Amino acid sequence: MRERRALRDARRAREFEAFVAGAAGRLLHAATLLTAEPPDANPRARRLLTHALALTYARWDRLRGEDPYDRARQELAVRFARGAWHQYGALGRTRPDPGSVLAHLSPQERLILVLRLYEGVAEEQTAALLGLPAERVRALCARAMATLLHPPRGPAPALAEVAPS
Repeated sequence: MRERRALRDARRAREFEAFVAGAAGRLLHAATLLTAEPPDANPRARRLLTHALALTYARWDRLRGEDPYDRARQELAVRFARGAWHQYGALGRTRPDPGSVLAHLSPQERLILVLRLYEGVAEEQTAALLGLPAERVRALCARAMATLLHPPRGPAPALAEVAPS
């Protein structure tokens, strides 16, 4: 009995390692986009990915035909949503990299944009995952795209006064 369990556990570990080898890069990039951190310095994104992969591994035997990438992406999105909503705007918490184009977006807008455009998740699936109406997801995605295409400008530079001659 122990041998059978040991073989099953070894097979499970090999399957999961193969999955991580193939999917971790894309999932890390998605996490980096969500956190709006620079790609070379992304500790929050790595922590987010680690937790998502740990939860995916915990449910590995129960996937039963479900795509493990979809499960990991779902865990990543849910974990980001739970953490980001509480951190957004809080003093002393980490902020997005100001140099990132995604820094101008709220965490919810970033999440919807990454799911819809980077990951290619359907609008209805995104809405179901986040517990929002599809119309709200559509509106947030449009607003986020408008912000990216036409970023807010800083204050207008002061014009130098010209002394009368």
